[in-house]
Amino acid sequence: MSDAKNSAGTALTLDLDLRLAREVGIHAARSAGGILRRRVDSIREVRHKSAVDIVTDVDLESEQEVCATLQAAFPTHTILGEEGGVRAGSDARFRWIVDPLDGTTNYAHGFPFFCVSIGLEVEGRLTLGVAYAPSLDELYVAEVGRGAVMNDRPIQVSATRDLMQGLLATGFPYDRAEFPRALKTFEVMSMHSQAVRRAGSAVLDLCYVACGRLDGYWEHDVKPWDMAAGALMVLESGGSVTATDGSAFNVDAGQVLASNGLLHASMTAALTGL
Repeated sequence: MSDAKNSAGTALTLDLDLRLAREVGIHAARSAGGILRRRVDSIREVRHKSAVDIVTDVDLESEQEVCATLQAAFPTHTILGEEGGVRAGSDARFRWIVDPLDGTTNYAHGFPFFCVSIGLEVEGRLTLGVAYAPSLDELYVAEVGRGAVMNDRPIQVSATRDLMQGLLATGFPYDRAEFPRALKTFEVMSMHSQAVRRAGSAVLDLCYVACGRLDGYWEHDVKPWDMAAGALMVLESGGSVTATDGSAFNVDAGQVLASNGLLHASMTAALTGL
């Protein structure tokens, strides 16, 4: 690691014990993942936030577990949760971004592609990411400037250079009015790649890019809690993350294009050439 990168990381985490943050994030993700694993066959309530966007009582229980763990360790930090919204803290430099159950529809149907996701921003920069997929017992962790691991093993993006050999992923919006664009980009990227998958968890799609199972992922309508941890996984595994048009990535901007880096230009060209 370069001295410049070390210095940036040191300045970024001033007044924060990043080792403690990592331990707490992992503990919170595993604890919430345990809830998901235990409750998968005992969902008591499914509520519709929109026609096809659902939330279960397990989402809420998982988020309560994560937030309680984070607040106990870092009571001054802000937490943005998918279900509970913003829990404002007195120190605005630190923001935890939590998805207690990414892939709720999968979970409600017993489809084992879902996870808990926890990201930490320090002064607006993604600094720590933790994602836990309980069905596979896979724990992904990334720290800015220190790489990414899956179950403590270092991970890196794929070496695929030809988009026609690439396996890609995407997601579809809950707003059916936005379907035409999603379907068009799915068609275009399917024609430009080996195949496109749509499995229903943005967080795991990003983690799969990070560990080389996927070569790229894009989505035009996605929330901060779907991207925070996973985007850092990709970056720390040697990949690239931008907006879908290739401009700078912003976790609050609602869109993302992630790749192994080698395919980024061709994916951007395909998406912007529509």
